[in-house]
Amino acid sequence: MGAGLTGTAAAWAASSRGLDVVVLEAFGPGHRQGSSHGSARIFRRAYADPLYVRLAGAAGRLWRQLEAEGGRPLLTRTGEVDFGPSDAPRQMAAVLAACGVDARLLGGQEAAERWPGIDFGDDPVLFHEEAGVLDPELAMTAMLRLATERGAQVRFDTPVERLAASADGSSARVDTPSGPVSAPVVVVAAGAWTAPLLGGLLELPTLTVTQQQVFHFAPAGSSPARPWPVLIHHDQGLDFYGLPGGRDGGAPGALKLGEHTSGTVTTADGRNFTVDPAARRRATSFVARRLPGLDPAPLNEATCLYTWTPSEDFILDRPGGGPFVVASPCSGHGAKFAPLTGQVIADLATGESSADYRFSLAAHLAR
Repeated sequence: MGAGLTGTAAAWAASSRGLDVVVLEAFGPGHRQGSSHGSARIFRRAYADPLYVRLAGAAGRLWRQLEAEGGRPLLTRTGEVDFGPSDAPRQMAAVLAACGVDARLLGGQEAAERWPGIDFGDDPVLFHEEAGVLDPELAMTAMLRLATERGAQVRFDTPVERLAASADGSSARVDTPSGPVSAPVVVVAAGAWTAPLLGGLLELPTLTVTQQQVFHFAPAGSSPARPWPVLIHHDQGLDFYGLPGGRDGGAPGALKLGEHTSGTVTTADGRNFTVDPAARRRATSFVARRLPGLDPAPLNEATCLYTWTPSEDFILDRPGGGPFVVASPCSGHGAKFAPLTGQVIADLATGESSADYRFSLAAHLAR
């Protein structure tokens, strides 16, 4: 259930193995109710956690496979710069080196000469070339097309009303306005709707839904902007991310900017789509201080949903080998892993293997 990045990746992976696949999506194609819409998401290897560094490498290879199968580019390499007053750039540099990922620390002046639109100050700057920008809308379209070519059914505008397991736990039933659907395995890849759908059926960790906001800023002045890298500014819990804005940018060379911090707590159906004025002030202030290559007045702005686990680890599990696969690669950093997540979900559905223990419900509930 769910035709966002996770659900469509699962459909692509499962259909490639010859499985019968039905995708149920509550809204229409390209909707903006959830977390996967838009034309730009970050792909990067830079984590302070070796597990995610390794997984991002595997996901990168699968993005290239999806591009080959789908016949169009989906991942544009730009490189990434991580900077700011925290120790994160140095910590990630050490982890990347241990994982064999090409990366290096630059001085602020050296980095400023290469990317004059960014004020790095005296902070160390981590640069790694493997980072870039993903196009989620094109990716979801490609994965659904490939899945349907292999026989998958996709039913848009089909909200799920109720889930239930059979008495012996060998299958599950999904009730929808157009009638029930039964299957040996049901994958719940519903983002912010995960807890409302599975509450009462499975014990889940706390899943906090927040409304986040993003802003697009145009290049300053009349000169064409140099290409932007992906950028992450680390500042003791107030982290900003930026990336080339894609089709949503509103102008050539526009940068998409957001905060990787908790937004306004809400629910999947209760969010108001209204941008937080305080978040806008923080974003424009950051641009004025750190991104002199941009006009600090936002070109446009939008909201989306994050679903957070307490640890920010994903949930990818089929508890007890039952009929439900819980798929919540969430906490605002799951998009880059989508094709790999789809393969993991297909493995769980077929019983071929399980995900890393850290992604299990048991691990989350034990924390």
